[in-house]
Amino acid sequence: MTKAKTIDEFQPGRGYTKEDWDEVSDNPEWTEEDFKLARPFAEVFPDLAASIARGRGRPSLESPKKQVTLRLDADLIARYKASGKGWQSRINDDLRKVWGL
Repeated sequence: MTKAKTIDEFQPGRGYTKEDWDEVSDNPEWTEEDFKLARPFAEVFPDLAASIARGRGRPSLESPKKQVTLRLDADLIARYKASGKGWQSRINDDLRKVWGL
């Protein structure tokens, strides 16, 4: 693994403008004292940290569906697929009707 090269002067054509470079060039590297004074994000912004902590994606379902392997006749699958998107859900709905669920 090679160590990233530090760029300490503006180089055109690297995805930023001279103005961008000048805007951030006065941002000094942290000293040991800076690191000692640093506080965790959740301590500094507790409300924001709590809203982020809930996680990503959809919330868990109360009754999630289970994936199964089911062998069905090819013509039956073709008939459901021909009726458009959601064919697997339609099979599920039809089975629920048959079983009175």
